Formats: sequence, structure tokens, C-alpha cells
Amino acid sequence: MPTTAAEFLRSLTDAQRERALHAFDDPRRRQWTYLPGTRPGVPLHELGVRARKLAHRLLSSALDRHAFAQAVTIMALEEVLDLDEGGRRFRHSGDYFVALFGTPDSPAWSWRFEGHHLSVTATLVEGRVEVAPLFLGARPASVLYGGAAAVVRPLPLEEELARALLGELTAAQRAVAIVDGTAPPDILTGTDAAVERSLEPVGVRGADLGVGARDLLGRLAAVYADRVAPEARPAFDVRELAFAWAGPARRGLGHYYRIQGGDLLVEYDNTQNNATHAHSVLRRPGADFGSGLLAAHLADEL
Repeated sequence: MPTTAAEFLRSLTDAQRERALHAFDDPRRRQWTYLPGTRPGVPLHELGVRARKLAHRLLSSALDRHAFAQAVTIMALEEVLDLDEGGRRFRHSGDYFVALFGTPDSPAWSWRFEGHHLSVTATLVEGRVEVAPLFLGARPASVLYGGAAAVVRPLPLEEELARALLGELTAAQRAVAIVDGTAPPDILTGTDAAVERSLEPVGVRGADLGVGARDLLGRLAAVYADRVAPEARPAFDVRELAFAWAGPARRGLGHYYRIQGGDLLVEYDNTQNNATHAHSVLRRPGADFGSGLLAAHLADEL
């Protein structure tokens, strides 16, 4: 990751490098968003082929291969969304920005790859890395052929495993898991720089589930944890996790769920634009933006 980041910086012009590089203590390091618009950094559409490929390589260094495929598919969907909107907002797949906070040879530094429906932040402290927040969204959530067959669907397991888990619960467990009959309009944590360790109500706990449901909860949590490259992947104990659902269970209607436990918080929401607009995020309470690594680093220096 440091090698790729350094190569990326060297591939930029002086003007591009000035836009890409910021101080580690710049408050914008923790100001992230998944909404469209400009942000700190240099946009892909201004880069030459080599610099753009290195930006993609930097993104891939934080993600497992399947998650990288999800990310580039999400970027490509901007062209489909622009087509659907008749070009009135001029969305395009080059409207993604790369920003570095600090330099790769510093003890502490970070980078962010971000644009509409995609935000990945990696923070490195003394060679150790934390990747969070990690947001993947999709609009349209699926592109269909013949009204039924999905040709493109960036977040399939995120929905299907959650539905399978909901279906595996007993009536009593569903009563605990379904915390609201109406789904919220978006993920509850939004673009907060820090999140609380739990959102209430927590829902049904993994320790209280049967073998089949607990396995599905573990598989669903792994879909999010496994987005991250193996060397930075968060670990979890499925028995310590809790699953909560909001909204109706019937397909095609707005729905939301969350998984939380330990230093893991997952949110998924598909309510906007008649439930064709999905948002999902992996947060690390107490560790987002490298907070855990930085705290340990400061403690070692005292």
C-alpha cells in the first residue's frame, strides 16, 4: 500500500499532487460522504492512464478482489444512472477522487478513494492498517433483463443472506429482530466521523440463535468483513453479534438491517427511489479513521 501510494503521487503533475496531498491533521480527513459532488483530492477524470491505473491499484490494496469488483461496478453504474436521468446531472465514472493525508513515508498517514456511492478510507500507523469507514452503494440496485433477470447487481449477498437469515428465525426471534415496521430513509449513522458502539434496539443476538440462523448471521457479517483485504480484515465472534431488521419482509419494499457487536457495525438500507437504491456501510466503532491504531501509537510514546 505505501509503495503504490508513493508511485501514485509520483505519477501526478505538480498541480495534481497539490490537490491530492493534505496534512494528516487536516480536519477533512474525517469528513467523508457518499453523496455526489466534489471533495478533497484529485479526480480520476483528470488523470492520465498510468495515474488512473495506480489509483485503482491503491483502491484494490485495501479491498479483497470481489469487493474491488463491486467498487468498480458501482463507479460504472454512474453512467447508467446518468442515462436514466437524461444526462441532467452529468454523472460519470471519472467523478471519483483520491486524497492522501500525510505522506506514505510518515509514521501515520491515510488515503481516501471516494465519490458517489463509494467511500474507502485506509489509515496506516507504523505499518499497521485499518480500513473504515467502507461504504458501497448502488443506484440502480440492479439492472434487469426482461423485468426479472439481474444483469448487474453490485450488492446481491448483502440482501439475499439477510433475507435468508430473517426467514430462518423463529416467530419469537423475529419479534425481537424486527425493531420497526418501517425502514428508515437511510443508514442511521450517515456520514458521522465516529459512531456509538451500539444502536438501539440491538435486535436478536447471535448467542440466542439456533445453528442454522447463527451460521447465516456469521456469513452475512463475513460479507462485510471480507470486503477488506486479509491483512486488515476485522475479526468477530458471531455469538457476540446482534441482528436488527426494519421494514416489511416482502421483496420490493423499503427495508433496512444492521449487525453490531464488538468493534463491528454494519448498516444496509434500500428504501429510496422505490427501494431501487441501496446503501451499505462497514464501520469500526472506536477504530474508524485509524482511531484504535492512533490511540495505541500515542500510548506507546508516553
